[in-house]
Amino acid sequence: MDITWYGQACFRLRDRNVSVVADPYDKTTGLKLPRLIADIITVSHQHDDHNFVEGVKGEPFVISGPGEYEIKGLFITGVAMWHDDTGGALRGRNTIYLYEFADATVCHLGDLGHVPSQSQVEELGNVDVLLVPVGGQYTLDAAKAAEVVSLIEPSIVIPMHYALPDLAYKLDPLEVFLKEMGVKESERRESLSVTNRQMPEETKVLILESRAG
Repeated sequence: MDITWYGQACFRLRDRNVSVVADPYDKTTGLKLPRLIADIITVSHQHDDHNFVEGVKGEPFVISGPGEYEIKGLFITGVAMWHDDTGGALRGRNTIYLYEFADATVCHLGDLGHVPSQSQVEELGNVDVLLVPVGGQYTLDAAKAAEVVSLIEPSIVIPMHYALPDLAYKLDPLEVFLKEMGVKESERRESLSVTNRQMPEETKVLILESRAG
């Protein structure tokens, strides 16, 4: 299966059988969402930079909250979290999603704004690839994102939701998170392809280039 990032929290996750778009954004972000086609859309919360389902073509099944789903052979679990560290008082709810592909289990944290409890982490189980917001301001900052990584212990970490040249929002730069993680030389790719759960033995931070239009 392969993973492509389109800026903010928008990813396409795809294998031979099914294509998922997570958190598509509208033009208020300052970014241009490319033409995407999907079988499934997941929405972490109802903000315009995460819920632009109209921007994705096809006839996708839209998931926008907690629960267990099976679509086209793909198991997806939505877990209720918060968009802030005050139990949702500031920004409301946030759903994180687990996608159980044959080649990898991917966890998309959406706009997570707090460090999950130990019981919440245990609920997630084993995560191969973690998509984690690191830009602060509206989500986890670099230090808390690093703490979440250490709790979940994924094989691969892909940071998201950080400053980009055309982004209309002020977010912290990626470099703050890399420093927090102790990463001196980061590996960058246009996309990530995973085959037969071939994963590094130790947690690895991988940077995907934004494919925003």
